[in-house]
Amino acid sequence: MEDKDIIESQGEKEVLESIKSNRIVIPMLLGVGVIFYLVWSSFEIEEFKAIKWGGKVITYTSLAILTYALRHLVLSYRLKLLSNDFFGWNKSIELSCIWEFASAVSPTSLGGSAVALFFLAQEKLSAAKTVTLVLYTVIADSIFFMITLPILFFTLGPISIRPEATLTSDLGVYWPTIIIIYLFIVLYGTLFIAGIFRPQIMQRMIRFFGRVPFLKRWQDSIYKTADDMVTTSRELRKQPILWHIKVFISTFINWFLRFFTINFIILGLTGLSIVDIYDQCVIYARSEMMHSITQFSPTPGGAGVTEFLFGGFYSDYISSGISSFVALIWRLVTYYTYLFIGLLIIPNWIRKIWIRRKRDARKKTAKGNA
Repeated sequence: MEDKDIIESQGEKEVLESIKSNRIVIPMLLGVGVIFYLVWSSFEIEEFKAIKWGGKVITYTSLAILTYALRHLVLSYRLKLLSNDFFGWNKSIELSCIWEFASAVSPTSLGGSAVALFFLAQEKLSAAKTVTLVLYTVIADSIFFMITLPILFFTLGPISIRPEATLTSDLGVYWPTIIIIYLFIVLYGTLFIAGIFRPQIMQRMIRFFGRVPFLKRWQDSIYKTADDMVTTSRELRKQPILWHIKVFISTFINWFLRFFTINFIILGLTGLSIVDIYDQCVIYARSEMMHSITQFSPTPGGAGVTEFLFGGFYSDYISSGISSFVALIWRLVTYYTYLFIGLLIIPNWIRKIWIRRKRDARKKTAKGNA
């Protein structure tokens, strides 16, 4: 795909370079490489044969796929809602696929939000609404984790993080890691939430940090974030309370479906029953905890790190002999699928943008000559 035809700035070039099709190779090699290593080092053919291949496996694996598909529809609905129906269902589904793909392969230095701003800008959504959509998504997602992580931990205890853990001291390095991550989420989320209600104060505060010497290299981005908060606050104050309720309900459903997918996969490949409510809650909690940890991994989409951690997080439900196989099935449903979908959608999306830009340029030239 010829990215150069639609590049108008260095910023756009960086975004497009980050989502080029060949970037899929890195997370694929990392993830699959770890899977192959784990299979080679711990896979036990007898335990694999012991899986009762039949209706239960097919049923629950299908439910896992349907759950993640439903999750994508909810994600698309939120995008449609946040754009105030500027995007229809088809466009929302397409952009959600691109957003997920970009988040899965983008380098940490670029980030999903920067990519999202670029995508939405190409769709002729107003600058104010684009900034509002992206920042409010960050706020809603942060609030979800700020609320659910402590609820899960204080309801289930340390076992919500690691098998057989009864005290926080049993968690080892995972305990301080979770604490640091949660405090970062709270700080990050509170900063943006405060920016909505006291935008001018936050604008001045953030601009002050932008003048700190060692932050000078990011000064332009910091200043832009400060200005964006004022814009976002102004836009959000126009929205009725029901709109905000819908945004947060769709956010919570989106994340719940994402994390609950692993429950169906484990149900299908083990002897666990759906009526074991406590176990289902523990499995779900660990999925959310593991996601929180891997969000700060240096690899795109947590590739390699997630596959490596998976067996340890679920060792009391999945034997080590088949944990790598179960991890592969789970990642095929929840991660690698978006890599392949992105390869199909992005070239066509870029082509449409390129055609539209050429058409607009011709119209502008014709108008100037008239």
